[in-house]
Amino acid sequence: MEIGTATYIISSPKVENCPTPDMPEYAFIGRSNVGKSSLINMLTGQSKLAKTSNTPGKTQLINHFLVNKSFYIVDLPGYGFAKVSQNTRASWEKMIADYLRQRTNLVTVFVLIDSRHEPQNKDLEFLRKLGEWEVPFNVVFTKADKSTQRIAARNARLFIEAMKKEWEFIPRSFITSAVKYLGRKDILTFIEELNAEYLAAQNNEE
Repeated sequence: MEIGTATYIISSPKVENCPTPDMPEYAFIGRSNVGKSSLINMLTGQSKLAKTSNTPGKTQLINHFLVNKSFYIVDLPGYGFAKVSQNTRASWEKMIADYLRQRTNLVTVFVLIDSRHEPQNKDLEFLRKLGEWEVPFNVVFTKADKSTQRIAARNARLFIEAMKKEWEFIPRSFITSAVKYLGRKDILTFIEELNAEYLAAQNNEE
């Protein structure tokens, strides 16, 4: 897939404020400081589309970007929350849960995992929630350039092995580097395939 255009549309505090759900949508989420905005910028080929920050918890709303005028990429707040009040944390958790459970055009959630670390309980717990909510997801291992290729591959393998203890079906996973553009082609090709499936399903319903 070639990316022709990628445009910021809106930042929403509630799922009800999001754009009309009339196109396929792909959400990106992970723990704070996992490299989410950098990955979105790498995928779209625009260095300043999603705002990056060294401060965890920078993303606090549901951010929609329209790509090729045919599908949405959504930047969600992290689930390993920064140092915020309990009220703010509860508000973010509700916003994320409502979006994931109610957004009818959501095709899949790309859950970002830092490839520098061995499996973390917070990540595995979040996948369990997605399973309970019956929300489809895929796993993206980020920051492969921040350690050796061997360490990134090892930690990705350990994470998948941890998933196999609980999951009968293991979704597709990707190892990425926003710096080296690693994984970009694979993820965009996968999204292109899912877009085609989404449109075929929509046509069958008409």
